[in-house]
Amino acid sequence: MSDTSRDIVLRRIRESLRQPSPLPARPDFSAPLHPRPAATDDLAVAFAQSFVRVGGVFFFCETVEHFYDQLFAYKQEKGLENLYVWEPELKKLLHDGNIGFQSDETNFLEHADASLTTCESLVARTGSVLVGAATGSGRRLSIYPDQHLILARTSQVVTDIGEGLKLLQEKYGADKLPSMVSLTTGPSRTADIEKTLVLGAHGPRSIVLFLLDDAPAATT
Repeated sequence: MSDTSRDIVLRRIRESLRQPSPLPARPDFSAPLHPRPAATDDLAVAFAQSFVRVGGVFFFCETVEHFYDQLFAYKQEKGLENLYVWEPELKKLLHDGNIGFQSDETNFLEHADASLTTCESLVARTGSVLVGAATGSGRRLSIYPDQHLILARTSQVVTDIGEGLKLLQEKYGADKLPSMVSLTTGPSRTADIEKTLVLGAHGPRSIVLFLLDDAPAATT
């Protein structure tokens, strides 16, 4: 009598049970949970993709002049008459580019259309921007205006939040960290009221990042 399909299956099961099951490979707990991009360019691309995915507006600037052009065009497009800039290095940069801005707190509470600040680092994994209060922008300029514009450089892109916090400690020292550190992921949003998504309830309605390429030029 020939074996039926059921007999064949059962025999295979019995044979497999006679052999000891191989032990699973020992996990490498020292290996990173997520592989790191191989190059800085890849890290910048990963950040841009994550940043746009969470609702950010992204501009890549090949040069400072390119940044001027894109910032001027964005201001014109959005009708931003009051761009508040308080950090000395940013004031000088915009002055050199003939970009209009508000350099003090005059009418800030009434007319804070937008702000331009720097940041501490950019987190590629989540598209987050790490902002500290130790700059001339202080605490308010990244939170109060309707639009938060940021100028960052490709050298500031890190893989994950842990790496960003480590750089923050190296920069200021563990006992001299900024009084406020904010990790911003996309524009402010909430759905607390009747589960209706509202932008700008607890912070800027939009977050715009100008990423300036400061990588050294390739040599031939």
